[in-house]
Amino acid sequence: QVQLVESGGGLVQAGGSLRLSCAASGRSFGGYDMGWFRQAPGKEREFVAAIKWSGRSTYFIDPVKGRFTISRDNAKNTVYLQINSLKPEDTAVYYCNRLVGEMEMGNAFDAWGQGTLVTVSS
Repeated sequence: QVQLVESGGGLVQAGGSLRLSCAASGRSFGGYDMGWFRQAPGKEREFVAAIKWSGRSTYFIDPVKGRFTISRDNAKNTVYLQINSLKPEDTAVYYCNRLVGEMEMGNAFDAWGQGTLVTVSS
């Protein structure tokens, strides 16, 4: 199992930016595709973005395309989510996870971490 610790969330005004980090411990995630998910208040968790194990391919859901960037540093066992042009509808707890199967399907593999809260004020 891998333990996942997300950080970097906070309260920002609409239009602002944040960089989220997800650090994995317990086992290297270098050979796994990684994904970011989010859960808005009162809603189910949704898959947001993914990055191939090599870092050479990424995937984003339509609402975040052009605003979110995903990257990883396998040597540091860390994956990042750069969020720009934040909107109030981006308010959610953000989680990361290893992925299994096709990257675009967003099938999470590990137990969820505590997530990091992003709150966007209008």
